[in-house]
Amino acid sequence: MKDFFKFMFASMLGFFLSSIILFLLFLGFVMAIVSFTQNEEVVVNESSFLHIKLDYTVEDRSSNDPLADFTSLGSLKITPGLNEILKSIEKAKNDDRIKGIYLDLGGIPSGLATISEIRIALDDFSKTGKPIYSYSNILSQKAYYLASVSDKIFLNPEGFIEFKGYNAQGFFIKNLLEKLEIEPQVIRHGKFKSAVEPLLRTDMSEPNKEQTLKFINSMWDNSLDNISGSRNITIKNLNLIADSLQTQNAAQALSLHLVDSLVYYDEFLNFISNKIDVENIKKKNLISLGKYTDAKVKPTKKRSKNKIAIVYASGDIVQGEGANDNIGSDKIARAIRSARIDESIKAVVLRVNSPGGDALASDIILREVNLTKNEKPIVVSLGNLAASGGYYIACGADKIFASPSTITGSIGVFGIIPNFEKFFNNKLGITFDGVKTNENSDFMSTTKPLSKFQHDLIQIEIERIYSTFIGHVAKGRNMTTEEVDKIGQGRVWSGSDALEIGLIDGFGGLDKAIMEAKELANLEDYRIVELPKQKEPIEQIMDDLLGKTRIKILQSELGGNYKFYQFYKKVEDMNGIQARLPFEIEIN
Repeated sequence: MKDFFKFMFASMLGFFLSSIILFLLFLGFVMAIVSFTQNEEVVVNESSFLHIKLDYTVEDRSSNDPLADFTSLGSLKITPGLNEILKSIEKAKNDDRIKGIYLDLGGIPSGLATISEIRIALDDFSKTGKPIYSYSNILSQKAYYLASVSDKIFLNPEGFIEFKGYNAQGFFIKNLLEKLEIEPQVIRHGKFKSAVEPLLRTDMSEPNKEQTLKFINSMWDNSLDNISGSRNITIKNLNLIADSLQTQNAAQALSLHLVDSLVYYDEFLNFISNKIDVENIKKKNLISLGKYTDAKVKPTKKRSKNKIAIVYASGDIVQGEGANDNIGSDKIARAIRSARIDESIKAVVLRVNSPGGDALASDIILREVNLTKNEKPIVVSLGNLAASGGYYIACGADKIFASPSTITGSIGVFGIIPNFEKFFNNKLGITFDGVKTNENSDFMSTTKPLSKFQHDLIQIEIERIYSTFIGHVAKGRNMTTEEVDKIGQGRVWSGSDALEIGLIDGFGGLDKAIMEAKELANLEDYRIVELPKQKEPIEQIMDDLLGKTRIKILQSELGGNYKFYQFYKKVEDMNGIQARLPFEIEIN
């Protein structure tokens, strides 16, 4: 027996040491790649084309996480954020080595507002006289919207264009909740505050259909307007093409003047090679966007002492520090505060991309926005989504800019206190019991129903928070609370409609907001600093590995019940009072 334990402990120790060694080897391998890619000098040959491929979801800010650029197959794929994409296109304008841009498009999973910002930058690039050519086997609607800015659009002879108009749909889990015996106890304010509809209905309410149809029509009209201007096709004809699905083969797309030529990929490369008089552009004259972001160009001016800070706020709004993919109130408030007290920072741009979230967390961030406004200019740039809590944190700024395709508004409040009592009792065989010192010591418990007193108390609090919300908007936008209430009630608006009703000051993306901040601060020159500061690569790797390890342990322990845990966490995360978008909307 003694030998057995010796052998067992030796095996365990060996396994433990082997795991550590393998981990360190893996860590060293990753860091070596990161170090190599960071230190490698990027060479841009004369007569080159910038190759832009956007087959990934473009985030507002490039990630500092080395593992984020590894695909599931283990290969390295650099995915620049919107900030780096816009910088690279601007850099290419004045780089004599870059003779044009090749848009490599197919499906683009990014949001319309993000695509619009890239399109504006490309349109500005084309004013230099340098050409933009796009090639695709298949073009999705959003990809075609971007491709339409090109001087020439090339399509595979056997390809097609998806051009049918936008649709938006949500999913509803009322029946699922009933089967699982989970009771969503919902308290809300607002005629249009349909954030809770997926929990209470099996379809969209009429007010929800009304608002959703209005903003997707607005997005479609904006897309058609841009396509019409670039391709010289009337909006009426574009709608006829969409209604009759006339682009399901390449020949039709060509006859309708949606594309300029039907060629295979090798023929397209030959076309570009001939344009810049090289034998084979792919050998050394095609530079990827990921590499070009690190390419050096000769500085055109001295490094300015004046700074404009861009504070990125992306994801659900939560209390505390939050994570990389959400807006932690402490983290973002601290970033805005540091920009406010730094005398070298002359203005702040807050970039918001959020469906909203925790009401208190939103208010904490808004407080820092208001304090900053009293000391220096603060301008907000709204991304794809800046709704409810996302608009809450923006409304106090000096100026607010958005894309016509931005989804915003949703000025409303709701509360969800899920009751999991029957779910745990009947589905998992878990029961709860306890004692309390006072009548409402178990207030906000998720394992028992609310009493009438508790329900009414939450309703009063929601009405108070809504009143505070519209008060902040009224003050920030120079409106009356009655005017805000009229356009509030939880209603969602497109950027186009938001301009008409006074929720934003103008159209434009991140670049427009930076220019406005420069003007408000009376700056002749400036440089950009980005906040919050990102973690060092080694910290990012450790966070990634620990997060994945935790998930693996849960999956192992719970087995088939892990899906119930995921669902439980999703509903639990919405526990309490929220200022959030109606539901997750996918524009197809």
